[in-house]
Amino acid sequence: MSPFETTLLVIATIGSLAAAAGAWFQERRSTATQLTAIQRRLDLVMNHLGIAAPEEAEVVHHLENGRMIEAVRAYRKHTGASLLEAKQAVDRIAAGRHGDP
Repeated sequence: MSPFETTLLVIATIGSLAAAAGAWFQERRSTATQLTAIQRRLDLVMNHLGIAAPEEAEVVHHLENGRMIEAVRAYRKHTGASLLEAKQAVDRIAAGRHGDP
């Protein structure tokens, strides 16, 4: 095999690996987005039915005492959500407690 062919083979292999990795990351990002949307819908249904999630009791306790950061920490601890997702969820819980839409 000539050096030129070897170089082409290496470049093709690297390109294939990069394409596969890119597809995997895109799929993972898409799955995370879908999961977040499903979680929001589930939260809305549970709120509509008046069902409190188990982690919500501790979150509400911290919100009642004006400790937003502790509420976000508690939500993250119970659900494993990212910081942004936990902040958005705690904001929704707080808004629901105040009767905001």
